[in-house]
Amino acid sequence: MKIPPRLQPLVEDGLIDDVLSQLMSGKEASVYVVRSGGKICCAKVYKEIDQRSFKKAVSYREGRKVRNSRRARAMEKGSKFGRDEQEKVWQQAEVDALSLLAKADIRAPVPYGCFDGVLLMELITDANGNVAPRLNDITLTKDQALHHHELMINYVKRMLCIGLIHGDLSEFNVLVDANGPVIIDLPQAVDASANNNAKWMLERDVKNMANYYGQYVPELLDTQYAKEMWALFEAGTLKPETELTGIYVESDADADIDSVMAEINAVMEEAALRRARIAEQEQVD
Repeated sequence: MKIPPRLQPLVEDGLIDDVLSQLMSGKEASVYVVRSGGKICCAKVYKEIDQRSFKKAVSYREGRKVRNSRRARAMEKGSKFGRDEQEKVWQQAEVDALSLLAKADIRAPVPYGCFDGVLLMELITDANGNVAPRLNDITLTKDQALHHHELMINYVKRMLCIGLIHGDLSEFNVLVDANGPVIIDLPQAVDASANNNAKWMLERDVKNMANYYGQYVPELLDTQYAKEMWALFEAGTLKPETELTGIYVESDADADIDSVMAEINAVMEEAALRRARIAEQEQVD
């Protein structure tokens, strides 16, 4: 196929040997299947910030550390240089998150590097070598759904153990290969200890998984894994080997109004994002 302009520099530099096909084009990025060093992999081309639909990026960036003080000041002021630096940090965050997930035994694509706004990473395939489908595009049996949900909760728990929360986890950001679910799309991953929105983002991620798998296993809809995980995380007792029950007894303490409002806003935001993804998928189909 014709080489997209954003990939041309990588071809000229020898990082990409050939562009085989376009895998998808979304509102956040376009993804291509490429050959690099004799290996078939993915090239994720991030779209410019004014072309993306992730309007609440500021809530995800909270808590991210920038060591260079000049860069940090520019990002705070919102200058052109600052916006460019924010983009680099946003893109590098996905590379860093994918690397951390690999070390924590959490299934996600292996990153090969980010070059000029293009992330090269592992191509996830099914048993036949074809591009793995998204979770939203497959049908599961009850037993499969129960097993996949167990795996996903384990991955979310392991992520929290290393201080990360996906922040946008849904059936649209999970691929399924022969061995089960694979987490993708992590530029918005947040620092669980430094981001004030971390708790409700975790709860939203876990709720999205319960809602999806709950259509096959209704009893999952009543589980409270996020609250259970967060309580253990705050107490400093959450470990990768911790066995979760999905049961959590609410405290009788007065409700935190700010937290309640944050959760309400989060639900409204998630509904808008979900509608956008469904519309995007319909356009692709």
